[in-house]
Amino acid sequence: MKQGELVFFCGKMGAGKSTRAVEIARNRNAVLISEDEWLQSLYPNKIKSLEDYIKYSGLLKSQVKKLVQAVLTAGGDVVMDFPANTVSQRAWFRAIFSKVNAPHEMVYLNTPEHVCLERIAKRRENRPERVNTDSVEMFEAVTRFFTAPTTSEGFNITEVVKDK
Repeated sequence: MKQGELVFFCGKMGAGKSTRAVEIARNRNAVLISEDEWLQSLYPNKIKSLEDYIKYSGLLKSQVKKLVQAVLTAGGDVVMDFPANTVSQRAWFRAIFSKVNAPHEMVYLNTPEHVCLERIAKRRENRPERVNTDSVEMFEAVTRFFTAPTTSEGFNITEVVKDK
């Protein structure tokens, strides 16, 4: 039986990861797993800071990893709308696909900061429930930890350069 493929994303906050995840999942008829949806469903109104995000996101990882590995092993493709924005986050993705020998693709959305900030402002207007997390301050706090992927990390990277 063919292993499913794991697709995941790297890109600054507001780069378009969620939009691209939905598109790719639809085009590949893949299972889409969204961190934002899981966090909102399991921990509503709990995330008000970067520390809160790290805490609650960490609580998801073990079960999400098992679920994704089960789908990949069953031959289904999985698109994960979870960030791969740091070396340690990318190590978690590697642990997911390498354990079950599944192929993978990391989509790196290389988007300028001013575009990201414009998108975040629009998202705040359209989704008022995200006013605490979609702010310039949160963008700056998260971006301090962002590390663009390099070929030396050994991932199959598709870079998408976005300027609008």
